[in-house]
Amino acid sequence: MKLTLRVWRQKNADAPGAMSTYEVDGISQDMSFLEMLDTLNEELILVGDDPVAFDHDCREGICGACSLVINGDAHGPERTTTCQLHMRSFQDGDTIDIEPWRASAFPVVKDLVVDRSAFDRIIQAGGYISAPTGTAPEAHATPVPKPDADFAFEHAECIGCGACVAACPNGSAMLFTSAKINHLNVLPQGAPERETRVLDMVGQMDSEGFGGCTLTGECATACPKGIPLPSISAMNKEWLRATRKVHR
Repeated sequence: MKLTLRVWRQKNADAPGAMSTYEVDGISQDMSFLEMLDTLNEELILVGDDPVAFDHDCREGICGACSLVINGDAHGPERTTTCQLHMRSFQDGDTIDIEPWRASAFPVVKDLVVDRSAFDRIIQAGGYISAPTGTAPEAHATPVPKPDADFAFEHAECIGCGACVAACPNGSAMLFTSAKINHLNVLPQGAPERETRVLDMVGQMDSEGFGGCTLTGECATACPKGIPLPSISAMNKEWLRATRKVHR
C-alpha cells in the first residue's frame, strides 16, 4: 500500500507543533500500525531527518503505552490498542492523520509522546492495598462471592492507556479512576482502606486538571479492554458512601 501520513510534530513541550506530511510506500496489510511507523522512521533516518517520537513497549496489547489518535479516534478505527491495529484496517491511497492524546493533563513531551504521569499519581494516592499480610495466603482462605470476583477482574483489566481521556470531549479520567478504585474496593482485602481510597484517588484526579464527567460514553467505547460505563456510577456510589461515613 501507498499511504499519505499527516503526523503531529512538536520538538518539545514549549515549542509550537504542526502537522507534517509524509509519503510511505510498500506497506504490507499484515504490518501493525507501529511497524508502519517504524518503516517511516527508517526512511526519515536514511535521509537525515529526525524520526517521529512515539510511545511503545510490549507491542502485545498489554502495557497501554501505544497512545495515538488516528483519524480522530483513540487507538484508531478498531477497538484495540494501536500496537494490535493492523494496516488491513486501511486502504491503499488513504490519508491518515496521527496525533498525540489531547488533554491538558497529558502535556506533549515530543511529537506523539505525552506525559501520562498524572495516572501514576492517581494510583499513588490510593490504588493499592497497604495492609501487611505476611506470606501469600492460600487461594481459598478468603471466600469471595463469584459476582464480586467477576466485577473485580473486569475492572482490573484496565491497562492505563489513557484512551478514555483522549476520547472524552471533556478530557475526563473518570473511567480509569473508577476501574482502579472498583477492582480493589469490592474485594475483602481492599475493605480496610475502602473509604480513604476513593476519596484520595478522586481528589488527586481532580487536582491533576482532568475534565468533569458528563457520561457521554465515549470513554467506554474507546477502551480497548472494555471497561464498562457503569463503572463510573459504581465509583460515584463509593464516593458518596465514603463522604457520608467521614462526615458522621
